[in-house]
Amino acid sequence: NIAYPATGCQKLLKIDDEKILSVFYDKRIGQEVPADRLGDEWKGYILKISGGNDLQGFCMMQGVLTNTRVRLLFKDGMPNYRLRRSGVRKRKTVRGCIEDSQLRVMDHVIMR
Repeated sequence: NIAYPATGCQKLLKIDDEKILSVFYDKRIGQEVPADRLGDEWKGYILKISGGNDLQGFCMMQGVLTNTRVRLLFKDGMPNYRLRRSGVRKRKTVRGCIEDSQLRVMDHVIMR
């Protein structure tokens, strides 16, 4: 998914070629990556990595410095967690913030 916040539009690209996707691997959420490898229509664009989901649907979380899944204890006010009862904490599985080949969906935002 590639979003352009200035107009609010989004574009979904299905890419099966690992050579094209390899430019995004080993990059963290928040890093900027040139989009030249996606094709001629993307020459000159810079994409910022904003997240994604892995093959089983676990979302990426900023600040977890790994490319695998981890189980974290969430409490009120943390991202990816909605408080249902006061004082309750919950252990959830999230994906680290480093992109790799195990991701199904990669979310990016056009910077330039």
